Amino acid sequence: MTKPTDPVENLAALIRCPSVTPAEGGALTALEAMLAPVGFSVERPTFSEDGTPDVENLYARLSGNGPHLMFAGHTDVVPVGDEAAWTHPPFSAEIANGMMYGRGAVDMKGGIACFVAAVARYVEKHGGLKGSVSLLITGDEEGPSINGTTKLLDWAAKKGEAWDAAIVGEPTNPNTLGDMIKIGRRGSVSADLIVNGRQGHAAYPHLADNPVRSIVALLDALLHPALDEGTDDFQPTNLEVTTVDVGNPAVNVIAAKAKASFNIRFNDTWTPETLQAEIHNRLDRAASRTRLRPGKDERIDFELIWRDRPSPVFLTRNDKLTDTLSASVSAVTGLTPTLSTSGGTSDARFIKDFCPVVEFGLVGQTMHMVDERVALADLETLTQIYLRFLEDWFG
Repeated sequence: MTKPTDPVENLAALIRCPSVTPAEGGALTALEAMLAPVGFSVERPTFSEDGTPDVENLYARLSGNGPHLMFAGHTDVVPVGDEAAWTHPPFSAEIANGMMYGRGAVDMKGGIACFVAAVARYVEKHGGLKGSVSLLITGDEEGPSINGTTKLLDWAAKKGEAWDAAIVGEPTNPNTLGDMIKIGRRGSVSADLIVNGRQGHAAYPHLADNPVRSIVALLDALLHPALDEGTDDFQPTNLEVTTVDVGNPAVNVIAAKAKASFNIRFNDTWTPETLQAEIHNRLDRAASRTRLRPGKDERIDFELIWRDRPSPVFLTRNDKLTDTLSASVSAVTGLTPTLSTSGGTSDARFIKDFCPVVEFGLVGQTMHMVDERVALADLETLTQIYLRFLEDWFG
């Protein structure tokens, strides 16, 4: 069997596997088939937890003497949406006008395909590694992220695995391959705010207590003033109200209850605990305001329910990792990548507890969209960047 040195062929094999989270869909089997001829040993543990689907994962290692580099990612993908709206079938890996179409093309089967090709080229060129490379691949990144990377890391660590650095192959570049390396991420917490009112007739508001008026006052207190102005390394903390609902189809009825949900992406000004305390304080102060509730002197009756598993903020400070990757990007593309902490969360938030971690992958403009696609030229460029990084980092 030939070594999988062509990222286009690798990606086509992965896209043709309908691995919509949490289904394995054949993607890990296809990946194992690519890794075997390169010399990787492969294990595929499945993890479980009550109330969540079982998830199959993959851990592969190619051992040598020297430092140990982890490449992390996921083969699960989001649903395709309206399949009829796709120009090319979402699991066909069809190529048109220099682009490969398919769900997962950039998020993030493309990154995996390129890294496998880079390692295969390295081994073909040098005859072996001057260290060890492992792939830590989950099928649970686009889902609840419970039976995936976090448990796979613990499982591998208990087997004695230790890593010197990690790259997550998420699509980090906003416009052009070489734009951006992610060296950290803001934290994330979410909550539900429930306001209890008193149902009544819209023409007799003095007999009711409109929870919509109350929830507007509470949400205003969360949004103003700003939580902070940002730091040297991170954007300002941002709270977004994502839904407000009273479940009331009648225009002449004051509802009994209103519910809002919100998400906060926070910087290193806060920890999850201090941020939650600030939110509670703002709501407590606002609960006594009556400006929007004429004739109501009693305190607003509300409940705040925090969602499970807040994501912590983190920042990677490791010159060897960031400088080597930046130099590899520049050598191949001629660009100087921005070192950024923008965007959402990723599984790097789990990996940072085990070793320094950065993220670098393809251009992410079409991720999660209809007609998700990647330029074939970008697949080759990313493979060359990863190969250059392997040579420089191990060298």
